[in-house]
Amino acid sequence: MEKKFKVLMINGSPRKNGNIALAFSEMEKVFEENGVEYENILLGTSPIRGCIACESCRKTGKCVFDDKVNELAAKFEAADGLVIGSPVYYGSANGTLLAALQRIFYSSHFDKSLKVGASVVSARRSGCTATFDELNRFFTLSNMPVATSQYWNNIYGWEPGEGRVDDEGCQVMRVLARNMVFLMQSIALGKKELGLPKTEPRVWTNFTR
Repeated sequence: MEKKFKVLMINGSPRKNGNIALAFSEMEKVFEENGVEYENILLGTSPIRGCIACESCRKTGKCVFDDKVNELAAKFEAADGLVIGSPVYYGSANGTLLAALQRIFYSSHFDKSLKVGASVVSARRSGCTATFDELNRFFTLSNMPVATSQYWNNIYGWEPGEGRVDDEGCQVMRVLARNMVFLMQSIALGKKELGLPKTEPRVWTNFTR
């Protein structure tokens, strides 16, 4: 039986019909065309607090605060790909999204290797590339291949729906989704034909010893 791919999409915007939602809708068209299952979750209005470094998750494998973060971690584990999207706030991602991602990636202990990641950013004018780089760090710290497009994954607009006139931005999202599908398919084929890359025991160091 042909594998059914799953993608989790986390929208960090508090605007249900904002420009991140619009960008996600362009990607969803491609996922549907390729038979990829996706779940789109609006996170921006959720009361998500930051990590308090209690280290409880080292024992339990989940965050001590039993909120949407633990729900998202379970969905992430079951997915083949993760899309995270945020508007630009002061040259950075939405604080709610960052708090959630920091807790998800730190508290969950499942192997994230070779799950495909993609980040999407919207802004009125500037700050997109800084936020894009910020979001991609979660993937590159976790052995996750990063899906790219023909340009940085930005869409421009201020009021909800304004991104619709950004023809290039909309096209970038569709190309991104196609590349993401291809990467998931290629990784699945590679696992089947070649197996997984060789791993080494994890080495932990810091700068004081």
